[in-house]
Amino acid sequence: MGINMDYDKYISPLSERYAGKKMQYIFSPDMKFKTWRKLWVVLAEAEHELGLPITKEQIDELKQYQDNINYDVAKEREKQVRHDVMSHVYAYGEQCKKASGIIHLGATSCYVGDNTDIIVMTEALKLIRKRLYNVSDRLSKFAMKYKELPTLAFTHFQPAQPTTVGKRASLWLMELKHDIDDIEYVISSMKLLGSKGTTGTQASFLELFNGDYEKVKKLDHMIAEKLGYESCYAVAGQTYSRKVDTRVLNVLAGIATSAHKFSNDIRLLQHLKEIEEPFEKNQIGSSAMAYKRNPMRTERIASLSRYVIADAMNPAMTSAAQWFERTLDDSANKRISIPEAFLAVDGILELYLDVVDGLVVYEKVIEKHLMVELPFMATENIMMDVVKAGGNRQEIHEKIRELSMEAGRRIKQEGADNNLLEMIATEPMFNITLEELKLKLNQTNYTGCAAMQTEEFIKEIIEPMLDDNKELLGMEAEILL
Repeated sequence: MGINMDYDKYISPLSERYAGKKMQYIFSPDMKFKTWRKLWVVLAEAEHELGLPITKEQIDELKQYQDNINYDVAKEREKQVRHDVMSHVYAYGEQCKKASGIIHLGATSCYVGDNTDIIVMTEALKLIRKRLYNVSDRLSKFAMKYKELPTLAFTHFQPAQPTTVGKRASLWLMELKHDIDDIEYVISSMKLLGSKGTTGTQASFLELFNGDYEKVKKLDHMIAEKLGYESCYAVAGQTYSRKVDTRVLNVLAGIATSAHKFSNDIRLLQHLKEIEEPFEKNQIGSSAMAYKRNPMRTERIASLSRYVIADAMNPAMTSAAQWFERTLDDSANKRISIPEAFLAVDGILELYLDVVDGLVVYEKVIEKHLMVELPFMATENIMMDVVKAGGNRQEIHEKIRELSMEAGRRIKQEGADNNLLEMIATEPMFNITLEELKLKLNQTNYTGCAAMQTEEFIKEIIEPMLDDNKELLGMEAEILL
């Protein structure tokens, strides 16, 4: 029995398990090579419009076969010449007999290679931006729904002054807002390489246009305009500066950082049984322990996020190591590090959206945990009331410390309920009844401005941002595995 070819070679989990179909297409060979042909068409059009001897008939022929790539011819040719760009020039020319002589006129390989990289990264950034807006939209609704629900806050993962579930969600949302600001800026600053020639001097184009520098400048402008960009980079070597790749992956690493923080909090809350990520009816949590509900989605967010954060080192080192007008030690690294960062972040945000849409909040458990700790937190107010009634602050402070230590010991060592208030009520120096003490356990008295802060943040910052980008909303998660 023969081996199934799908199982006898490495297949990236990013495409098989994590990233969505749209992102996979953006980094597909088909997207790449169709963009090459689009760039050749645009170059021919611009050169024609600037007076070079290229005919409309030749351009029409190029457009006719622009999306009908004869991959078999290109692949066979590359075996002979060992050059991917020239193999595709040859294959395009085989289809376009009239235009074969003017394809790639004056250009270098980086004209198609680097301009395509910029176009692909820009499209990928736009898809990531769309996912960010959708996650933010869902998370803002979650925050508003639970803006008033008191919950224990934690500093150093030790119980601290209460917050609300919605306020905690607003912290996750604030980090996404930073990521949106960053990605909007990077998208707005993306430019094409243009037609810079072998060392960035545009010497071949100056020769084609008989020394007319204005036409050489115009060529770059026309290429950018035809492809939907405002401009090309003013100066470059043979390639665009690899600093661009560094900026792009830094944004992706920032998104991964935000997602990792969110996933950590959800995993810890799931351990406390306060909030739980979605768990499907037929999902298995453990192969051995049938009762388990492991936080698989948020664990995967954390795992992929760490990969992206580490991957951001790749373009930084590549940019730092470029020699003069270019070296080729960037190529293999770029082919791996940039697509994989985008595919991973796509998967991260798919999971983020899926988790937020399915979060389960266990309000009774949250209240139970809060009420165990609230008597300790109430002692500050109790102390102030007793002092205002004439008590000695130092004596009161020492007695509360003593009683709190004993109550804490009983809770931890004996598994007893928190009886701190009962203990305080029996002490004559406090002169307060148990019923009066219990009135101080109103949870909402301890959450400060949490609800108001959350509502103002959502209504004054997040909702206007979402309203301005309504066309980006409405995306659903498409989890593969």
